[in-house]
Amino acid sequence: MSTSNLLILYGSQTGTAQDTSQRIARQALRRRLNVQVLSLDNYNVANLITESLVVFVCSTTGQGDPPDNMKNFWRFLFRKSLPVGSLCQLDCAVLGLGDSSYPKFNFVAKKLHKRLLQLGASVLLPVGLADDQHDLGADAVIDPWIASFWEKLFSLRPSYADAIPLRDDEPLPPTYTFSFLEESTSKSEDRLRIQSDQTVPSQLHPFPARLVFNRRVTEQSHFQDVRHIEFDITGSNIQFAAGDVVMMYPRNAAADVEQFCHLLRLEPEAEFTLTPSGNTAVPARIPQPCTVRHLVECVLDIAAVPRRSFFELLSSISTNELEQEKLLEFSSAAGQEELLSYCNRPRRTALEVLADFPHTTAEVKVDYLLDLFPEIQPRSFSIASSLKAHPQRIQVLVAVVRYKTRMFEPRRGLCSNWLASLDPTAGDVRVPLWVKKGSLRFPAEQDRPVIMVGPGTGVAPFRSALQERIAEGKTNNVLFFGCRSESKDFYFRSEWETMIKAGHLTLFTAFSRDQEEKVYVQHRVKESARLMWDLLANKEAVFYIAGNAKEMPSGVRDALQEVFQLEGGLSSAEAQQVLEDMERTSRLQAETWS
Repeated sequence: MSTSNLLILYGSQTGTAQDTSQRIARQALRRRLNVQVLSLDNYNVANLITESLVVFVCSTTGQGDPPDNMKNFWRFLFRKSLPVGSLCQLDCAVLGLGDSSYPKFNFVAKKLHKRLLQLGASVLLPVGLADDQHDLGADAVIDPWIASFWEKLFSLRPSYADAIPLRDDEPLPPTYTFSFLEESTSKSEDRLRIQSDQTVPSQLHPFPARLVFNRRVTEQSHFQDVRHIEFDITGSNIQFAAGDVVMMYPRNAAADVEQFCHLLRLEPEAEFTLTPSGNTAVPARIPQPCTVRHLVECVLDIAAVPRRSFFELLSSISTNELEQEKLLEFSSAAGQEELLSYCNRPRRTALEVLADFPHTTAEVKVDYLLDLFPEIQPRSFSIASSLKAHPQRIQVLVAVVRYKTRMFEPRRGLCSNWLASLDPTAGDVRVPLWVKKGSLRFPAEQDRPVIMVGPGTGVAPFRSALQERIAEGKTNNVLFFGCRSESKDFYFRSEWETMIKAGHLTLFTAFSRDQEEKVYVQHRVKESARLMWDLLANKEAVFYIAGNAKEMPSGVRDALQEVFQLEGGLSSAEAQQVLEDMERTSRLQAETWS
């Protein structure tokens, strides 16, 4: 049983649910409560029957899936053998973090809330459904939900409100204490080199794959830099199938690392060990001892847009009146529009914020670094190759993210720019990586057709699928590919032409900017209505969509619905029902990203 007054369990894919959990925990600590924060898969779920008060904070990923760090918990909780009243002593609350532009908005939180009720738990307040699409972001729901939680808790358990809380300007003690070593313990060993003797590489034990090539595949004058990158995974024991994804941790740019160390007056080569406070563990990715450079380059997410919690902590550290006043405004519920304008809309990074608040930055003690900065999250890329065509290799297709805001410097995606900067001709370049199952599944039946819609880099998983299927003799393949221009960003053109000549592929292309009227993949789907209806209605084809989640997926779904009405003579409601049935039976699958 947990010895805490309050247990907070989170399921987080990108770190937002973890940050929100830690925010609730800080409020609990200010109220002098005992609190423990754990990811759901780091918690022994068998103990849940003995807990009395738990807050669950969870996000939803992909097509309504739980985050990776709560999948074991999820499987356990939905066992049919669990007795109906097994959680009858539990008071709990569920806060969901989601994005209403996705069809299964906050699906995990809703389902968890329902399951906890089924198992007899008492739910303190309605499930919170935070939405990234709200004008003020997820905090528009999170703030009032947390306030309601405390109000409800103190009315149910008045003893929790007895202690005099800490003042807002009184900083909480740091989670870790840094102890710097007088002498370096490592002369020349490469502390970033990862042992490769595990049976299967994983997040905790990635495989250091050698970079084979890193090629730009868009025409030089094209605004978008897209890279085709290959890694050598010989000796890794990595196996994967079409639809799977490769995971990797990016690193901060050398110039950012130097600037960070300069602003905080840190010596990059200094070595330290960490001592955690309370029942916290040292993060698994931080070696003991560790150099400041390794911590800043590989662990701290200094190039991300900081969350509100960053400003809350800085405001409690600051003694400069002007800076503290601004930091307090950014931390408050009333100041969220100001914070969006200053930070989120122009995509200002945490490093740039530190430079804007020099007096406060000078006061930041090293012990607070891991409270201020979240860990860099792993990035995922659809694998764009098959082991059947490229043995011992993983290939990816990466759009290098660079764009302008009102900030002077262009904004840069951390992982894509890090990957683009790697030069395999400069020596033995290694990227630690591992593979996980993706959301797309391809049919085992030899003659079942597949229809794949993959504009831009969304074509990556379909290249993998085509290579795999053709190697297996499955030749009934249809691909819809879209890009801006036939001459500038028509990825893998020669490969598609070879497959077409061999009779292994039917290809439809949409080059949106090569004529006056913009043409997109959804237009081509509708134009191919007769073929689509024949494949879907008569040959049980499986339909796939991959790419940007903005407008394309809903456009393709609408086009399919029109196909069913035009060729199948269905009403709008009947066509919608067919689409829903296809999704339910996995004959319509999508992998989209924002």
